[in-house]
Amino acid sequence: MRIVLVGPPGAGKGTQAQFIASHLSIPKISTGDIFRANVSEGTELGRKAKEYMDRGDLVPDEVTIAMVRDRLGEPDARDGFLLDGFPRNVPQAETLKKMLAEWDTRIDVVLDLVVDEEEVVRRLSGRRMCDSCGEISHVDFDDKHDDVCDECGGHLFQRDDDKEEVIRHRLEVYRRETAPLVQFYGDEGVLVEIEATGSVEEVTRRALGALAPLEK
Repeated sequence: MRIVLVGPPGAGKGTQAQFIASHLSIPKISTGDIFRANVSEGTELGRKAKEYMDRGDLVPDEVTIAMVRDRLGEPDARDGFLLDGFPRNVPQAETLKKMLAEWDTRIDVVLDLVVDEEEVVRRLSGRRMCDSCGEISHVDFDDKHDDVCDECGGHLFQRDDDKEEVIRHRLEVYRRETAPLVQFYGDEGVLVEIEATGSVEEVTRRALGALAPLEK
């Protein structure tokens, strides 16, 4: 099965991607993983990507797409995959469609993790990181005492990218880029919305339930 997973920041895409891919015995492929692998291996594409990343710029579509093409061409992805973080916009989705058509295949389903924006803000703005061991906790979900890490006793702090104004900006960017992408896959007839509130286990059950009719 060939799956694309979309959803706003804080929807739990990374966690759900791992569970779903494991259940279906297909590789989870994220652009972050691809970037890190190419950079660490010193590939030509990795060196190009690193130039942009070191400057704090976005990696251009042509470099990202070339990396994705290479990864999807590997043996473990021939019978299926789950894409997390790609495509991010309609041009990337159109390129992916053409790429897969060259291999006589297509995306089977796009799972859209739907969650209220205020819930996203609550989830992300409540995160705290330990400045000593890096453990991440949440002010609402974990029993914390005076911003002290339960793991090592270090100090808990809020990362800059977890501050409310930053989160709302990220959501605005997501809406602008992804609303057309969701429409694109809706028109393709492969979009399935998954309610992404509740426990991780509940969301996973909904996602696997939606995929069950498609499993061969």
